[in-house]
Amino acid sequence: MPQKVRLMPETQNRMFEKATQDATDHLIQPWPSAGSVGAEARGMLGSGEGVYVHDEKGRKLIDGPAGMWCTNVGHRNEVLADVLREQAMELSYNSPWYTSNEPSAELARRIAGHAPGDLNHVFFTTGGSTAVESALRFAQFYNNVRGLEGKKKIICRDGGYHGSTYLSATLNGSQRSRNWMDFADELTVRLSCPDPFRRPDGMSIEDFSDQLVSEFADAVEEHGAENIAAFVGEPIMASGGVIVPPDGYFKAIREICTKHDILFIADEVVTGFGRLGHVFASETCFDVVPDIITFAKGVTSGYFPLGGMVVSDRLLEGLRASNHPEAMYAHGLTYSSHPIGCAVALKNLDILEDELLEYTRGITPYFHERMKELEELELVGEVRGMGLMACVECVADRESHNPIRLDTEVGVRIDRHCQELGLLVRPLVHMCVMSPPLVINRDQIDSMVDILHEGISRTMRDLRHEGIWNG
Repeated sequence: MPQKVRLMPETQNRMFEKATQDATDHLIQPWPSAGSVGAEARGMLGSGEGVYVHDEKGRKLIDGPAGMWCTNVGHRNEVLADVLREQAMELSYNSPWYTSNEPSAELARRIAGHAPGDLNHVFFTTGGSTAVESALRFAQFYNNVRGLEGKKKIICRDGGYHGSTYLSATLNGSQRSRNWMDFADELTVRLSCPDPFRRPDGMSIEDFSDQLVSEFADAVEEHGAENIAAFVGEPIMASGGVIVPPDGYFKAIREICTKHDILFIADEVVTGFGRLGHVFASETCFDVVPDIITFAKGVTSGYFPLGGMVVSDRLLEGLRASNHPEAMYAHGLTYSSHPIGCAVALKNLDILEDELLEYTRGITPYFHERMKELEELELVGEVRGMGLMACVECVADRESHNPIRLDTEVGVRIDRHCQELGLLVRPLVHMCVMSPPLVINRDQIDSMVDILHEGISRTMRDLRHEGIWNG
């Protein structure tokens, strides 16, 4: 593969300046505020390699969030880059309405081989939002064909994140994402967040889990199982702050779903494809075989937009056995089963199977051992996580667990300091999320945690100096 041409610093600076101006003049960023929509430029990245990226200031930064939970094999992987070109030169696109392609068929077979239970069929989409949207529409279609037209409601939870399309966004549990947008709220039943850190004072984790399960059972009784199509949940709430539910919680929810003919949809957009050391985590880590699993992000390590859902044989057999053979699942995407994306995913899966799944499981204990050291800082209420994903939650005081919320947000302050020191952080209001590329090594983990420690320490000094926090 040709070597990347290194530009002179002054040439690189001019390119960044022009890109910044172009973005300010013409680019609408994701999740903009009304006061800056279509008129802002965000920090520019110019290149990446392994666990590192380089920004417009010439700084070499550890990519703490792995892009957006997705760059699992790291940046500038030549094997994946070669596959992109090779497949583009062989077959760049085909219409999934009328034709198919070999990479998508092979990838479906291999994904089915990793999926638990009888989840043996795959529908490919363009990313996580469209994967969840497809699963929700499939649940509606499934019940319509069975003559259960009233079985439409979806059970979701505060703190969850499932996408940006209309139905998937309706399930999101962050108030910040719901204040100014419209949703199909009549279709949802929203339950409390399964966050052990914020359980009621004096309540054991076991009792907290029982309370969550009872809340679910009560919701089914209140709304009627005949009106509920599915439960949708992330095994670990990623954007909600890497919330790991109590042991046995998911299994108990699954049992209630099975009893009442409610589909269990596991949203593994983040936890799938290596983040927890397995291709899928539902059964291996949480002892649950879902009816549908959604995936994206790590399936191509971010090298090409791809997502999908894996569907149980039981559901498909039920459709084929119905008395409506003419019923059409009228849902599809121009880029479903894209040959380039599927070819990249195949090679990415090779890398995970041959190298990174076992490696991730091996390095995970050290990652959490070092991250837990941050709890010595007064501002830190808890460090939690699983696999190569963790969250540092900051609090005003450890007794009340009150979060610190500022106009600029504590997480943003920490991220700003960390960038000066050589680390990108995923700030979430008063939390900092870390989910580095799976190729990270011990020395890089040490650097990441040391920088994060210093970034939080500097933020503590800032808050004290400004009279915002007296910890």
